[in-house]
Amino acid sequence: MSNTVKGILAMVAACVIWGLSPLFYKLLTHVPPPEVLAHRTVWSVVFFTGVLMLRGRLGALRAAFAGRRQVGLIAVAAVMISINWFSFILSIQIGRATEASLGYYIFPLIAVVTGWFWFSERLGPAQWLAVALATLAVCVLTYGLGATPWIALIVSTTFTLYGALKKGLPLGPVVSVAAEILILMPLWLVVLAWYHGTGQGAFGAQTQTSLLLILSGPMTAMPLILFSFAARRVALSTVGLLQYINPTLQFFCAVVIFGEPFTPWHAAAFSMIWVALAVFSVAALRQDRAARA
Repeated sequence: MSNTVKGILAMVAACVIWGLSPLFYKLLTHVPPPEVLAHRTVWSVVFFTGVLMLRGRLGALRAAFAGRRQVGLIAVAAVMISINWFSFILSIQIGRATEASLGYYIFPLIAVVTGWFWFSERLGPAQWLAVALATLAVCVLTYGLGATPWIALIVSTTFTLYGALKKGLPLGPVVSVAAEILILMPLWLVVLAWYHGTGQGAFGAQTQTSLLLILSGPMTAMPLILFSFAARRVALSTVGLLQYINPTLQFFCAVVIFGEPFTPWHAAAFSMIWVALAVFSVAALRQDRAARA
C-alpha cells in the first residue's frame, strides 16, 4: 500500500470520528467550554505520553522542541487547533452545530486557496469557481441571518492554517501532536485549578461526567494522529477534498438529531456549498486521471 493511499485512509477515518463527535460533546453541555477544552488537552497529553512510552519515543518528544523556528511552528499550530476545538465545543453548547458544520464544509475550499498561495499548488477554473460559490454562500447566509457566521469562519480558517503549518514540521504524527498540546498544557492546568478552586469544577462531581472528560483525551488524540499522518502524505487539496465527510456527518447530527433550525437562508447557503464541492470534486478527479495518464 502506497503512502498516498495510507494517507487517504487515515484522513477518512479521522473525518468519521470528527463527524460523529457532536454526539459525544452534546453529553458535556453542562460543563463550561473552557473546562471541557482544558480536560481535552490534559487527557490528550496523558494519552500521548502513554503511546510514546510504549513506543520508547519520549526522547523524540524532547527533541521536538529543538530550535526556535520549530518551537514557534509548534506553538502557532497549538494555538490554531485550540481555537478550533473551543469554537466547535461552543457551537454545540449554544445550539449552533449547523454553523460549525458549515465551517468544515468551507474548509476544503479555503484549503485549496491556501495550497495555491502557500505551496504553489495549481488551481484550475473549476476550483476557482468552487471558491467563488463558497464565498457567495457565506455572503448569502450573512445577509439572510443578519449576522456573520463567525463560528463557521473561525473553524474553517484555524483548521486550514493548522493543516498548512503541519507540513512545515519534520516530526512524526504522534510526536507532532503531542508537542502541540503539551506546549499549552500549563495554561489549561491553570484553568482547571481556577474552576476547582472556586468550587465549579465538574470533574469528580459525577462519575459519568468524569469518565466523559477522561475519554475526551483519546477522542481528541486519535483523529489528530490520523490527520497529522495524512497531512504529510497527500496534497493539501486532497486533504480538503476528503474533509467534507466530516461536515456531512456533523450536519446530520445538528439538523436531524439535535433538531437545530434550518432556515431557507441556510438551505440556500448550504446548496451553494454542496454545488461548490461537487464542482471541486469533479475537477479533482479529472486532474488525478490526467496525472495518472
